[in-house]
Amino acid sequence: MKRLYIAGHRGMVGGAILRNFEARIADGEEIELVTRTSSELDLTDQQGVRDFMQTEKPDVVILAAAKVGGIHANNTYPADFIYENMMIECNVIHQAFDAGVRRLLQLGSSCIYPKGIPQPMREDALLTGTLEPTNEPYAIAKIAGIKLCESYNRQHGTDYRSVMPTNLYGPGDNFHPENSHVLPALIRRFHEAVQQGCEEVAIWGTGKPMREFLHVNDMAAASLFVLDIDKKTYDANTRPMLSHINVGSGTDISIGDLAQLVAKISGFQGRISFDTSKPDGTMRKLMDVSRLASMGWTARIGLEEGIAETYRWFLNNRDRFRT
Repeated sequence: MKRLYIAGHRGMVGGAILRNFEARIADGEEIELVTRTSSELDLTDQQGVRDFMQTEKPDVVILAAAKVGGIHANNTYPADFIYENMMIECNVIHQAFDAGVRRLLQLGSSCIYPKGIPQPMREDALLTGTLEPTNEPYAIAKIAGIKLCESYNRQHGTDYRSVMPTNLYGPGDNFHPENSHVLPALIRRFHEAVQQGCEEVAIWGTGKPMREFLHVNDMAAASLFVLDIDKKTYDANTRPMLSHINVGSGTDISIGDLAQLVAKISGFQGRISFDTSKPDGTMRKLMDVSRLASMGWTARIGLEEGIAETYRWFLNNRDRFRT
């Protein structure tokens, strides 16, 4: 029986991955899942992670735990973002290796790529330019995670893989009014505008930046696809270049059009304005997903369908989002 530890199983992505493995177990696959909540195991605590790995001895580790947030959160808490994410990566990856774990999958972020690079962003664009300043600390931490996996593979012959998702959304997302990403923030804002009878909703920035979105269920499916492929296939698609693979939908949408779509789904019929005093961030972020497509995986959930499902989930769980 394969023993598998999912770090961050209560997060949006980790939860979707957990559900996938639970479905596999229900279908008869022999997997023993190991999980810990943040209160049970602080992943920034080196000794705690070491004791856990030495005791549990998982065969496979999926690192989906991270401190995440939108532009406001990244600008407000840069020290927290770089420190906590680097500690999580260093502790989980090194202590997994020290406990004999040979296979590991680490989830990163599209913010690892420099600003102003040609679109769509290829994997080999990493470290070719200056990062977007609004989330540079988080991006540096995520780059460090890629390099940790790459370095352990080079020095110790491990099979540690990294996938870099685009902007994710879906059930389990963070809908906090200040610390959430753009799509869940829009869902909550338009919902509350409908409930309060507002005639106008103001959106940060100009509405012109283009963004790509991927439903979390697609991300979970892609993660398991990359984890399951044989080492020869994975190596052929990542080496001698950098050892990570992009995961995305391959299409993007302007923030303005996204706001219109969310307004439609939520039933908002008022006016949408744009607060140009707020930052836009990078003007376009689209992943080149040709490598993953050539390996046999593409996204299946359309954006409107995915947002509608996410909005239904928000409505059914809105008591959790009172603050």
